[in-house]
Amino acid sequence: MIAEQPAAATSIMLAMHVLIPFAGLPRQQDAPQPEELALPNLGSLLPLLTQTARDEGDESTLTPPHERAFARAIGLSGADGLLPWAAYMASRDAIETLDLAWGLLTPLHCQVHADGITFSDPEALTLGASESHALFDALRPLFAEEGVAISWGAPLRWYIAHESLAGLATASIDRVIGVGPDGMMPSLGGARLLPRLLSEAQMVLHDHPVNVERERRDRLPVNSLWLSGCGIAQAARRHSRLAIVNELRGPALGGDRDAWCNAWRALDEGLLRELLSRARRGEKVRLTLAGQRSAVQLDHLPLGPLDRWRRRRSAPAAFDLLASL
Repeated sequence: MIAEQPAAATSIMLAMHVLIPFAGLPRQQDAPQPEELALPNLGSLLPLLTQTARDEGDESTLTPPHERAFARAIGLSGADGLLPWAAYMASRDAIETLDLAWGLLTPLHCQVHADGITFSDPEALTLGASESHALFDALRPLFAEEGVAISWGAPLRWYIAHESLAGLATASIDRVIGVGPDGMMPSLGGARLLPRLLSEAQMVLHDHPVNVERERRDRLPVNSLWLSGCGIAQAARRHSRLAIVNELRGPALGGDRDAWCNAWRALDEGLLRELLSRARRGEKVRLTLAGQRSAVQLDHLPLGPLDRWRRRRSAPAAFDLLASL
């Protein structure tokens, strides 16, 4: 889950590089058909853009394509599951990271079924700062007693620092929402301290007054934590001209195809229309579309008349491009 989004529509329109996560067609059996997802502005924009990079992958990767694309844009590097998002976001939350190995703890709701475990989207908790602080403070002594530093960054961003987090590959929270941890649990190796602490943290959360009150109001309790983004801080580039557009995230992770289609059509009518206008004026435009498996980077580059003609003839249809992600 990329925590940074532009604060307003004007931030998006000022950006030179727009990244749209969860842009690829959903993989469910009733995936939208071409006639259900007419995106005329994206279709008109694609012939004006050149594919400058493509990141191929599959849905089993620990790091989803949009996070890999964001990492490239800001200069972070690491193998699958080893991008140091915790240290990066902790520094953005004004936490001194030094040379420690950090991990991101995301509070969430875990539901146990007969067939397994399902994780709800943490954003759906609408966890307030006071609730989050109360839960965090209840866990602080548990971690501190074991020599694990723990810091609060935001309602859904808690951080721990410990030497055992260095080189620990973990799955993004966006890989497990709606499905659970099967196949995505980190290989903790010798870091036996962490699973014990996380298990004990669940027991502390179970009957915490905050959760008792949430359940009384028919709201999901915070009963679990997901560890991700482990590693030591790296130098990152500024990205003032990069905008991350997360309108498709909720419908995609929630499996709501109609809401996902509606969100895409709204983006096409707004953001994509604006990008098309800018490209036609000759302005710099970079568009990165990321699905669950792959991502493609498209740039508006100067082309001669012949190349423009060839591009119009060879540009992929919008629906086909999204299906390939």
